[in-house]
Amino acid sequence: MTDENPPVPPPADVARRLEAILLIVEEPQSLVALAAAVGAPVPAVRQAVEALVADYDGLAGSPRRGFELREVGGGWRLYVRAEHDELVSEFVNTQAPSRLSQAALETLAVIAYKQPVTRGQVASIRAVNVDSVVRTLLARGLIAEAFTDAETGAIHYATTDALLINLGINSLDELPHISPLLDDGADGFEDVLRA
Repeated sequence: MTDENPPVPPPADVARRLEAILLIVEEPQSLVALAAAVGAPVPAVRQAVEALVADYDGLAGSPRRGFELREVGGGWRLYVRAEHDELVSEFVNTQAPSRLSQAALETLAVIAYKQPVTRGQVASIRAVNVDSVVRTLLARGLIAEAFTDAETGAIHYATTDALLINLGINSLDELPHISPLLDDGADGFEDVLRA
């Protein structure tokens, strides 16, 4: 006879699993999504989340952390505490290399020409995962979150004035038209017609 309900992991395991997931998520996650990710029932996840919030806030006898677990838009995500925003921003700006990688340039071009566009749409066009590249472009201030789709929760990205300044242009209308740069598919077509 099989047990219909799998055993609930101990609370400390649920909390550790949650921390691992919360460290990598880009968007706030609902309790249901977190429960599915860590293999625990929603009430156990709710308790673990409450315990982590108390721990990070220094309410459980631990020191107050430089980050917090916050509920935003019906989901949970780790955030830098507001008092450290300037410090983190300064650090990110001093760590950013002066040149963009080829992947960053390609991703930036897709966003510039297709904006507003979601990360998934950019990934589909480039046929690669663009999560880290989008984070880099956000950190550099070259793109920003334009809006969040109310139905899907997908964040749409657009370029910023910083991109215009770096390119030395006044508007995106000054970007070169892309269609003359694209292959029209005619190469080899003459050979097919002759055959």
